[in-house]
Formats: sequence, structure tokens, C-alpha cells
Amino acid sequence: MRVVDPSADGSRGFPAVSRRGFLVGAGALTAMAALGGRAAAASPVAGPFAADSIEPGARVPALVVGTGYGGSVAALRLAEAGVDVHMIEMGMAWDTPGPDGKIFTRTTAPDQRSFWLRTRTKQPLSQFLGYPIDRDIARYTGILDAEDFAGITVYQGRGVGGGSLVNGGMAVTPLRERFGQILPTVDAAEMYDVYYPRANAGLGVTEVDRAWWETADCYQFARVGKKHAERSGFPFMFVPNVYDWDYMKREAAGSVPKSALDGEVIYGNNHGKKSLQQTYLAKARATGRVAISALHKVTSVVPASDGGYTVTIEQIDTTGATIATKTVTADRVFFAGGSVGTSKLLTRLKATGALPALSDEVGKGWGDNGNVMCARANHVWDPTGALQCAIPTAGIDNWDAGGAFAEVAPLPTGFETFLSFYLSITKTPHRAEFTWNAAAGRVDLSWDRSWKQDSVDAARSIFDKINAREGTAYRSDLFGAYKIWGDHLTYHPLGGAVLDRATDHHGRLHGYRGLYVIDGALIPGSTTVNPFVTITALAERNIDDIVSKDF
Repeated sequence: MRVVDPSADGSRGFPAVSRRGFLVGAGALTAMAALGGRAAAASPVAGPFAADSIEPGARVPALVVGTGYGGSVAALRLAEAGVDVHMIEMGMAWDTPGPDGKIFTRTTAPDQRSFWLRTRTKQPLSQFLGYPIDRDIARYTGILDAEDFAGITVYQGRGVGGGSLVNGGMAVTPLRERFGQILPTVDAAEMYDVYYPRANAGLGVTEVDRAWWETADCYQFARVGKKHAERSGFPFMFVPNVYDWDYMKREAAGSVPKSALDGEVIYGNNHGKKSLQQTYLAKARATGRVAISALHKVTSVVPASDGGYTVTIEQIDTTGATIATKTVTADRVFFAGGSVGTSKLLTRLKATGALPALSDEVGKGWGDNGNVMCARANHVWDPTGALQCAIPTAGIDNWDAGGAFAEVAPLPTGFETFLSFYLSITKTPHRAEFTWNAAAGRVDLSWDRSWKQDSVDAARSIFDKINAREGTAYRSDLFGAYKIWGDHLTYHPLGGAVLDRATDHHGRLHGYRGLYVIDGALIPGSTTVNPFVTITALAERNIDDIVSKDF
């Protein structure tokens, strides 16, 4: 994977690949508490991305279901090839300020913008010092979905840009020699020579300035993490990100509105982070061939009598109520609703007879990327800082020895906590399956909460040793009463329509011509690191083949 040589100048561009660099990230801050006061409620209105509304009876050459990483890549490359594309997005556009002048709300002040169709927040970190921190909110099509299945909560972005709106921007290319663990049937040479570089360029991936990082108050928490890791013999690794580092420096200098330094991340970032809205989707829209219908969701796809597919779409309002039902025809359909969204839809379409010829592999091979969280209570002589940047930059590697990489994550409460916080990605063999529950009219997931013990054990390979060396202890007040491990969730859902099982070698669904999967559902449960660069690179690879052969 891409790593930063500790002796390198952070201004030199992308670093070289190193065996020791196991770097991961993404959304570790999805694990932080909302400890501040309530912000004024906002009601964003439709902006440029939401201006499109697909017309009933329309016929489109390519319909892309979802606007996350895979869908955005597909839309851009199809448009560049001269294909007209319509994208369907269940969430809002998120491009127009609310009454408080901001599009997104702060992590420490969740209002109705924060959660998808909930009347109470469900924050990944639910307690602090024994006190619950979730709060009542108005039901609204907010930006972060906490979707509950038996045994696990899956956090997902909702809006134009998908997960890029709510993650921490940690842009990690997996170590090349571990790529066979991720996608064993895919040629690593083409991925690392062509598609990973293309994805990194398209996403706007850069590195933090090391000299600035070493002295910035907002990264004191990360420097404490570095000290503790190295004293216990673990490599401390820097990772690239999609944040605009020049903007962050100006935030620190007080010359621009604060964003990462104001705790903005899991409910969106108003300024410095380069989400898909600023990268792939902006380029796609600039072609003039891409339209996006926000607050629309696909409910059915069936073969059309005159070729292509009849697609049923519900338009919803900001309370989630259906305000219109539309039927359109698409010559080709790209499923890009994320691992969970794509897998649930395909599972239902197969089981209910809409697409009965789909492979029996649909719904299988789903995993949580081994996500588990924990926190350590430091000594008073190791303060982590009242000001903590919401954008993670580094982590601790013990993958080869213990099966874990731990992101050193921020906890920007606005006051000193003397607490080190971590999101780990771990090796785990467990894979779940989506199935149709006809009696309940829903898709279920066969996840078993006990499976998380493997992830906990892997994470302990790092933190038991650090605690022993530092004379510190785990915090037990963040995830429930006397509970050390955040083992109830994932930020990195993967699988459910696995490449070369449910699809061919480039994402074409078995059983039907003109149906494709182009997102994280193709990856069987783990990327060994934060997934979004791999999802983007795989989409670049697959759409190359699809455009050249199918259009």
C-alpha cells in the first residue's frame, strides 16, 4: 500500500510503496462522541445536484443507481465515452446552505441534518463518563445512516457523493503483496500500474506536510499516539488523505472558516475535504451528459418487453414519505448503491421474481472489514489536546504479527480528555449473507455478533502491549456500561455481489445482459485497509472493459 517514508519530505507527492507501511483510515471519527450543544436546525433546499428529476416514461441509455465511489466513476467514464447517464440518489444533494449558513452540521452538535430518517441520533460512541449522549432530532433525510441488522449496525453516507461525504478521507492503497487477499482473481499488475494511480489522481489524494504536522496543536493527539506506538515497538505510519492541506493550514492560522478544526466530518465537511462532489461528480456533470435525481430510490428492475429494463423509482420528500412513483426504461443499469444497498436490492429482486435468473451467489460474501474500536486512558502527563483535527493522518501497524492496523483517531470534544482513541481494521474470516425475509417483507443479514471476537483479539495484539508499556488502561465508558470494545458496528461494508461469483470478471451480473455491479459489493468482505481507494480503482478497471466491449 502507499505509505510515507518517515524521512521523506511531505511536499514531494505520492510516496513509494513500503512493506512496513500498513496504512488505513476512513471515518475513524465516525466513532467520536457528540458532546457539544445543539446547533440550530437547518432545512437545506434543492440545489444544482437536486435540480434534475427524472421524468416518468423516460428512456435512458445508462441508469446508475447510487452516487458513491463506484457510481461516480461509472458516470464519468460513460459520459466521456459519449453515453448519456442518469444517476439515481436516495439521499439529498447537500449543496445548499441551511438557515445557519452551513450545509453540514458539526459532529459535536447533531441536528436533523445528522441522521437518516431517525428521531434520535445513534452515534457510534454513545456514552461519555457514563452519561448517554444521543439526543432527539426531527425525522429528516440526514446525511448518515445507521442501518441496523441482527448483530451489527452499518454506518453509510446518504446523499450525492455517498460515503465520501461522511468518511475521514483516509485514502489508502493496500500493500501490493497483500492484494491477493482482497481480490485474488484480479491482476495486481494492472491495478497497481494503471488503476490505483488513476483512482488516486481522480480523488485528489495528497499528503500532510510532515513538518507542519509535528508542530500543529491540532495533531497533538496523533503525536501522543506515535510516541506510545513506537515505545512498544510498533511502526507508526502516515497515510495520504483527500483533504486540502493548504486549507487546513489556513484554518489553523485563523484566516478561513474552520472545518476539520471545528470537528466537521461524520455529518459532512463544509470546506476542506474533497468529496466526490468536488472530484468525479464535478467532472461528470461538466460533460453535459450526466443528470442526477436526488431523493429518488429504485424499488424494482425488470426486463422490458422491448429491450432494456423497466425501472420503478420512488421520489421521496425530506421526511422519507413517497411523493411520486415513476417508471422509466434504461438500456443498461449499473448498481452502485454501496455494498448494503446493492446487495439488498439484488437479493430482493431475485427472491421476489423480478430478476430470478440472477446468480445464487447474490447476497453472499459480505464482511465488515474487521472494524472494531477502543480507547485508552492516558496519564495526566500525556494530554491529547483540547483542539483535535477531525481528519486522521496515521496509524499503528501490526498486521503481519497480529492481524490488525489501528488508526489513531481524533476525539475533538473541545476539551482535554487525556484519551487515545482508535479504529482498527483486522483480519477476520467471517462472511455473512443477505436473504429475503418474505414474512417481514425485508432483507436480513446473517451476521453473528460473536464473530467480532476475532477482531477484538487482533486489536488487543496492539493495545494490550501499549497499556502494559505505558501503565495505562482501556476506557470502559464509551460504548455502554463497563464495555471496552466498540464491536457493534462497521463503517466499511463490503461484499454481497462478489466479483467472479455473482458477476463476471468485470462486474457484469450473471443471468442478464446490461446489468452491472460497480461498487463495494464486488469486494468479498475485506480490503485490509480503508476501502474507498480500492473501490474506486476497481470501478476504473471494470468500466474500462465495459465501455470498450458493451457500448
